[in-house]
This record gives sequence, C-alpha cells and structure tokens, in this order.
Amino acid sequence: MPLAPAVTDLEQLKSRAPLDALLGWGPEAVQGARLDRDELTIDVLREAIRDVCEFLRDQQQFNFLCDVTCADWYPTEPRFHVVYHLLSQAKKLRVRLKVKVGAHDAVVPSLTPIWPGADYFEREVFDLFGVKFDGHPYLRRIQMPDDWEGHPLRKDYPVEGYR
Repeated sequence: MPLAPAVTDLEQLKSRAPLDALLGWGPEAVQGARLDRDELTIDVLREAIRDVCEFLRDQQQFNFLCDVTCADWYPTEPRFHVVYHLLSQAKKLRVRLKVKVGAHDAVVPSLTPIWPGADYFEREVFDLFGVKFDGHPYLRRIQMPDDWEGHPLRKDYPVEGYR
C-alpha cells in the first residue's frame, strides 16, 4: 500500500492541537509544518524556540523532552536542523520541533532552563555537530576528547579525521 503524501498546508494542519495552539498564541514563531506518516513536525524560528517550548510545556502539557538531535544538510543552507522531540504524557501526543540554522551562525538558545534534561542532549549535539547552545550552563564536549579537532558528524568532516 503506498504511503499518503505529506501534508504541508498550515490550513489543513490546524486540526492538530499543538499546531493550532501555537498558531493562536504566536503565528510569527511558526515557519511551517509537515504531517508525514501521522507525525507532526513544526518548523520554529530560532529566536522563538525557548518561548515556544515554554508555551507547549505550560499551556499544552508537553511535559517531557524526549530528545534533542541534529541533522547536517551540507552543502545546502541553512545547513543544520536542530530537532526536538516532545511528549505530552497527559494527552498522549508527540510533536517534533525543528530549528534551522546556518553553518556560520550555528547557535540556538539552550532549553536547559525549561527542561534540565536537555543538558546532555545539547552537549552531544555541540560535540558532534558544532552547534552551540546559548545559555547552556556547561557546554563542553561529552563524547570526544577535549582536545579533539572538529565535529565528527558533520558531512564535511574527513573520513579519517584531521591529520
């Protein structure tokens, strides 16, 4: 059975509670959305990610940050997509938030003031991709040695490392 095509029209996606609530609260924070295989992804402005997460936590009961990860879309710009997976245990809903940042300005506000559990996720993204998290209390490498050159999950990182 073929998969249904992804839905990207915001008007069609307003039936999804998290997106509808965000559009009612701050439509300027939402850059786009996508429903694919019954998974909702909302593109959020970098400057608004912390406010969006506070809103979803406090007003929409998204009480659990499951994961923070990153994808490198080299050579396209914006190069990095920082991805947040949130869960509302009360409503049994999941939502994915995505923030796109360029290679020369790879800085995103830290979510550790909202969810302290973001600490290690953000450190891992910093270590492996080089994306910095503004306001992080202890942003340093977590997996690679402190003297390691570069960020090994970047697509332009040499296969055998720097020599």
